[in-house]
Amino acid sequence: MLYAVKRYAGELSYASEELKNDKEVVLAAVRKNGNALLHASAVLKNDKEVVLESIRQNGGILTYASDELKNNKEIVLKAVRTNGHALKCASEELKNDKEVVLEAVRQDGNALRYVPEILKNDKEIVLEAIKQNYSALYLATEELKNDKEFVLDAVRQDG
Repeated sequence: MLYAVKRYAGELSYASEELKNDKEVVLAAVRKNGNALLHASAVLKNDKEVVLESIRQNGGILTYASDELKNNKEIVLKAVRTNGHALKCASEELKNDKEVVLEAVRQDGNALRYVPEILKNDKEIVLEAIKQNYSALYLATEELKNDKEFVLDAVRQDG
């Protein structure tokens, strides 16, 4: 199986439960294709090394990680740096963490859609999102959209 997953990570889906729980086999698969985490055992979806290797390729793979790791700031930061939309999968606690949110919107301004309302009213966060994608302004709170100074700052980011 190790040979098979090194050639094509999707082969992990055909592996026995025992092999889906074998760290060497799963690491080989996720190194080839991070999406192979989908087929790993629950134990390995909670293994920091395996999940970090997976999200190195695409932060969106955070969706397959354990809830415990979705609440791990190091993991979530790495995920949102490669895919801002990975914020969608983060724990509620980390969706409320300004550092995590800033990294997510810097990578993809539209990640603002996964941010709690209170942070959608944070000028720094929304301006960072607009720098990356002007359409993020639509996701800002009405209060910010009605703030003349803020809108002028937004227009300066992307007229």
